Amino acid sequence: MNYTYRHTLYASWGGYITQAIINNLTPLLFVTFQREFGISLDAIGLLISLNFMVQITVDLIVAKLADRIGWRKCIVFAHIADTVGLVCLGVLPGLLPNPYIGLIAAVTINAIGGGLIEVLISPIVESLPGEEKASAMSMLHSFYCWGHMAVVILSTLYFLAAGIENWPYLPMIWALVPLANAFLFARVPLRTMVEQGREMPLRKLFSSGLFWLLLVLMVSAGASEQAMSQWSSLFAELGLGVSKTVGDLLGPCAFALFMALSRTFYGLKGGRIDLHKALVFSSVCCAACYILVVFSANLLISLIGCALIGLFVGLMWPGVFSLSARVFPMGGTAMFAYLAFAGDVGCSLGPGLVGFISDRVIGGGGAFLTAWFAGGTITEIGLKAGLLTAIVFPVVLIFGVLALWKRR
Repeated sequence: MNYTYRHTLYASWGGYITQAIINNLTPLLFVTFQREFGISLDAIGLLISLNFMVQITVDLIVAKLADRIGWRKCIVFAHIADTVGLVCLGVLPGLLPNPYIGLIAAVTINAIGGGLIEVLISPIVESLPGEEKASAMSMLHSFYCWGHMAVVILSTLYFLAAGIENWPYLPMIWALVPLANAFLFARVPLRTMVEQGREMPLRKLFSSGLFWLLLVLMVSAGASEQAMSQWSSLFAELGLGVSKTVGDLLGPCAFALFMALSRTFYGLKGGRIDLHKALVFSSVCCAACYILVVFSANLLISLIGCALIGLFVGLMWPGVFSLSARVFPMGGTAMFAYLAFAGDVGCSLGPGLVGFISDRVIGGGGAFLTAWFAGGTITEIGLKAGLLTAIVFPVVLIFGVLALWKRR
């Protein structure tokens, strides 16, 4: 078969589907882990943070080594690591004396592959022939969302058919996706974004105030997205009192659907839209939706708010990537690696902060907060208090984009 750059694009879309699997399959099992293994919300929050902290470490390593080792070897290894990690997620918790150690090991292996995918896929697509780079980047990231939806819907169908008690087989089934994509990436043609030796030196990149501002925007984008994405299933199930099936479908699945729609829309129509204005608008609406979720006394309105956050965070991550490529066209792989590093800091910081605040409120009684949030159990109050703290991230994004817009 004669592979073309179109197949490279397909493989890149598959890479983000793999990323969606490793980031969003485990959160669907949080309540199961809590009940089956007696794991606290704080410990679950640490699993989320561990995932992104390992990806952060990989981001920093790849920034220096990816071009030297070669994109193909790195991206194929990434998919093999995620295949192994997903198999370990299903096997190790039941095999080891301490199930939590098994979860930690599986999450770590998955995160190694995820970090490589996150760093390399964007520059791979940026290097492909074509003019509408921002639209192509948004379309690429939309497949993370479509993958997120597929994980939620197909996993929910699996739970209904096989029973939640048979959850260990599910990660091993999902492992077939990165395995197949590893074979595809081993064959497709790849280009470099910047000729080797012509990349902007890191010293010059980090001496620019604009680059530091872009890093802050990436932290805020990652935190705004994952603070709701990682906790939406648990929030819907425990905080809002709905069943696991309803919680998964109306929480993370609806969130992913709306995020996919916004990224796909910009991928198709982005050439006609001012990216700065779109990011400011999205950030304002995202902050408003966080307020809607935590202060609404109506279950349906809170769930709608969760979904709408997905709509408005959709453009943040690919949008900041595209702004960075415009500002620093010679940034090279290292620039994308450090942007991914900053985004992963946010992905760890956002859910970690929500989990920390929620656990402290639940453990401390949270009686003084009952006047703030309408009704509900102490669990609902704790989760809402945690999610309320996440509003700081879209607010930072608003002022950061305005500052970048003014400086440019």
